[in-house]
Formats: sequence, structure tokens, C-alpha cells
Amino acid sequence: MLKNRKKTKPFDTKEFLSSAGTSRSIAKFKKGQVIFSQDDPCDDVLYIQSGNAKLSIVNPQGKEAVLAIVGPGDFLGEGCIIGNPVRMATATAIAPLNAMSIQKKEMMRVLHDEQAFAEKFINYMVERNIKIEADLVDQLFNSSEKRLARALLILARYGKEGEPETIVAKISQETLAELVGTTRSRVNFFMNKFRKLGFIHYNGGGMRIHSSLLNVVLHD
Repeated sequence: MLKNRKKTKPFDTKEFLSSAGTSRSIAKFKKGQVIFSQDDPCDDVLYIQSGNAKLSIVNPQGKEAVLAIVGPGDFLGEGCIIGNPVRMATATAIAPLNAMSIQKKEMMRVLHDEQAFAEKFINYMVERNIKIEADLVDQLFNSSEKRLARALLILARYGKEGEPETIVAKISQETLAELVGTTRSRVNFFMNKFRKLGFIHYNGGGMRIHSSLLNVVLHD
């Protein structure tokens, strides 16, 4: 009679992205700490477990532009898996941040071998591409007030599972202004307006975004 063969444990995507293991480790960053810099070697992918970071680029003249603010569930530095030798942008923690650092070789392996993980990553990339297209439309056709409201809803993970969450990070108005393409004074004006209308609520060092802020985005 044949002995029972040892069963291989099924791949667990959640566990893979939450616990250290082969060619992956948990990296911790303090608020204000650079996660990686533009033109650094691109040799790993990071998955954000908690906290927020901003992605920015600097042109040859030294002018900085904020591309995005990312948070839990987002990937950073995925350009390495398509052959980018260096980072295309700088990632900076704007709140204490924990991330899973996955070495390029290991990232390529799980994308090739593990269907569940590949599906999660592909869905993420498709959603991000849709967001980039929506950002372009937002910049071309919407007012700075609507752009700010939409940016805050995205930061609160509106449309994801569960209710909009408290943003632990206190994001500066300068950063928000760079993100939506307006001035700090305009951001300050609209933030005060949103607060008076009850769309946002400050709580110590953080901020809660209410789903009612969607009214600003939908209003013609």
C-alpha cells in the first residue's frame, strides 16, 4: 500500500504579503524618510501594509511634481519587473509606513507560478491604469475644487471594501496642492469649506473623509 504523500500547502497571497520569508522582508520607514529615490537601482517591489507615501519626480531644472499618494494595498517600484534598471520617481513616507519588500527574482517567480497572486497584481495594475486615465480627465476638465475632493476620496479608499477610513497621515496642504495642480491658498480655502459643510473632519493629527464629499465631485 502506497504511503500518503505529503500535501503541498496551497499558496496564500495574504500571508505572502504580510509575513517575511524567502527573498522578502518587512521594511519600516519613519515619517519623512525616503523609501527610494529617483534613479536608484530598481531591484525590489514593495507592498504597502500600513501608512502612506508620496511619489514625486524632479525635472532637470529642480522642479518637483507630486504624482500620487499611495497607501495600504498599493505596490511601489513595480517597474523593475518590466526591465526598468532605475527608479522613475522618489517615494517618501508621509506617515510611519510598513511595507513588504519583495526581491525582483521572487516577484517574477510568484507572478509566473502562482495564479492567485498574478490575478491580484494584474487587477491592481489595471485599476491603477484606469485611475491614471481618470486623473488626466480630472486635470483637463474639472475645477480645482472637484480635483481636491476626488483626491481626498481616493486617499480615503472610497469605493474599496468597507467604509471610507480615517487618514492617519496628516498630509500637508502643499502636498495636496501639488497633487491636484493648484495653489496652497486654494487648497486651504476648499478644505475649510469642506470642513464647514461636514464633508471632512479633523481628528488630532489625522482626518476622516465622509462619503458625502462625493457630492462635490458629482455636482455640475
